[in-house]
Amino acid sequence: MALVLLSVGLLALVLAAGYYFRSPYYSGVNQTPPQPVPFSHEHHVAGLGLDCRYCHTSTRTSDFAGVPESEICMTCHSQLWTEAGVLEPLRQSFRDNRPLRWTRVHDLPDYVRFSHSGHVNHGVPCEACHGRVDQQPLTHQKKTLFMGFCLECHRDPAPNLRPPEAVFEMGWRPPAGRDRRELGETLMQRYHTPSRERLTDCSLCHQ
Repeated sequence: MALVLLSVGLLALVLAAGYYFRSPYYSGVNQTPPQPVPFSHEHHVAGLGLDCRYCHTSTRTSDFAGVPESEICMTCHSQLWTEAGVLEPLRQSFRDNRPLRWTRVHDLPDYVRFSHSGHVNHGVPCEACHGRVDQQPLTHQKKTLFMGFCLECHRDPAPNLRPPEAVFEMGWRPPAGRDRRELGETLMQRYHTPSRERLTDCSLCHQ
């Protein structure tokens, strides 16, 4: 009886661990961390039509997309919603010349090297990793960002690639009559995409 109970207990422990490591509690998917200001991508991107690069200024030139400085936000909010209580932390940050302490939503481990410029300059759209932020009232993680998620794209990047002018567009679709894979294979040549062997080499992301 003791051996049976021990076996059942171990099996339950393994199943519970498997569930946990696949759950949003571990992956962060659909989790919305608290922020100093409840920023809405849905309002700013879908409603106002702001381009990602307006706030994330270094995404084409740096490994990091960057978070907007308070001065960028105040470009508009010095004129709009100037008395809104929810924006007081922003105004305080601007007055004190101290950055807001945003909580990172997409936070990779330190042993992973990820370059925003390396991806967006080679046709990988924001949507591939961040999802449809234009449909997010509050920013949350849509993809697991586990190694398996990255490798799935690195093994077969063609279906995810877009022309340069469409990288920052939400909900983009290929032109009528164009097959996504065929277009992607053409774009791989245009972007000089490394071989699949190189894209799946450990040293590419773990340096």
